[in-house]
Amino acid sequence: MSTRSTRRQLTILGGLLLLLIVISLLSLLVGAKTIAPLDVWHSLSGQLDNANSVIVMQSRLPRTLAGILAGVALGGAGAIIQALTRNPLADPGILGVNAGAGFAIAVGISLFGVSGILGWLSLAWSGALIASVAVWLIGSFASGRVNPVRLTLAGVALSAVLAGMTSSLALLNPQTFDQMRIWQAGTLDIRSLSNMAFVAPAIIGGCLLALLSARALNSLSMGEEMAAALGTQVLLVRLLAVLAVMLLCGSATALVGPIGFVGLMVPHVARWWVGSDQRWVLAASLLMAPILLLLADIVGRLLVPGELRVSIVTAFIGAPVLIWLVRQRKH
Repeated sequence: MSTRSTRRQLTILGGLLLLLIVISLLSLLVGAKTIAPLDVWHSLSGQLDNANSVIVMQSRLPRTLAGILAGVALGGAGAIIQALTRNPLADPGILGVNAGAGFAIAVGISLFGVSGILGWLSLAWSGALIASVAVWLIGSFASGRVNPVRLTLAGVALSAVLAGMTSSLALLNPQTFDQMRIWQAGTLDIRSLSNMAFVAPAIIGGCLLALLSARALNSLSMGEEMAAALGTQVLLVRLLAVLAVMLLCGSATALVGPIGFVGLMVPHVARWWVGSDQRWVLAASLLMAPILLLLADIVGRLLVPGELRVSIVTAFIGAPVLIWLVRQRKH
């Protein structure tokens, strides 16, 4: 890779990091009530104790941190899944990972009375892992090799089945329905910093696993035989990647609910901007996804009284942007 190309990619990453900082600050400032920057600073430093400080510390700071953590998780998971399966249509939602996590949480609530982020987190990890393994086995059935088309079809089918079963459990059990009705819509309205403390280590761990496997995923993009010939331990790379996806998707789903489209769109845009090297794609995705989530959350706060769910806004923002980028791309 040329020095000029590396410099360009570093510039893009630096610009994304700066944009993420600006959007994060904007998330603390704007909403149903705009708060002055000085009041936000005094609230964060503990020098202010009034209605504005309550809004900042108990509402906007938790949802901003939730947007960053969930965005990092969804962006990283999407990049890893697309590289691992060599399928540009793959994302945590399409491959059934989010549906698996959601179904496990519904079972835990309805059958075992599980409540709280810690219980949901364990269930979400388990569901994400089981769904990932099931889709992978179906996608490689008979031939022993992963078929991207079969993998996508298996993921879509499993997502539909698990989503239907989750809805049935929620409708049959009033307690389950009450706990899941807001969570299922996908929201950053998290009013407890302790929730972030539970999921942050898992998301950081998932990101580290993703970064460790990124270089080897470049070899896998050329095919399993070529990767093995180049000395790549294919089975180990797959294991690291699946564990990363489980930690990232399970944590994000437990924290903010199922939010689709982010893991599909962001890696595409990242590849167009920084090239096909998975290390750069992953780094860009980890920055771009939280930018998209926080921007969608800000728009949702300003568009309607109260709040428009972030999962709805991401679709409204992301779909036209993706269509426009596809039309601008010449090859």
